[in-house]
Amino acid sequence: QARVVESGGGLVQPGGSLRLACAASGFDFDSYDIGWIRQAPGKDREGVSCIGLNAESTYYKDSVKGRFTISRDNAKNTVYLQMDNLTPEDTATYYCAADKHTNLGIRYFCYFHRQIGGPWGQGTQVTVSS
Repeated sequence: QARVVESGGGLVQPGGSLRLACAASGFDFDSYDIGWIRQAPGKDREGVSCIGLNAESTYYKDSVKGRFTISRDNAKNTVYLQMDNLTPEDTATYYCAADKHTNLGIRYFCYFHRQIGGPWGQGTQVTVSS
């Protein structure tokens, strides 16, 4: 069964850091693009950062550029999201989502995240508060 499981969320003070992990199983991880999608209370989901199958292609939402870094370890079937200098606006549930690679580009994959076929994870909560 194809699945992804997120971990690493928690409560952190403004300016702090967290590292999220997305562990995949049950599918050919090397052939999939992976994304981090977040949803804040009362707001729509938004694509935060995504990475292509070979890690050469990445996308970041403007508000997280320079603060978040996405990476993947295909040997461990895991994608990471290093989040630094967190702000209260980053508070949200963060979901990992995967889909087979296409030639549409990683920006398309992340922007049109509602079209990501899955698997999707259950989410991990990130709360930034003093």
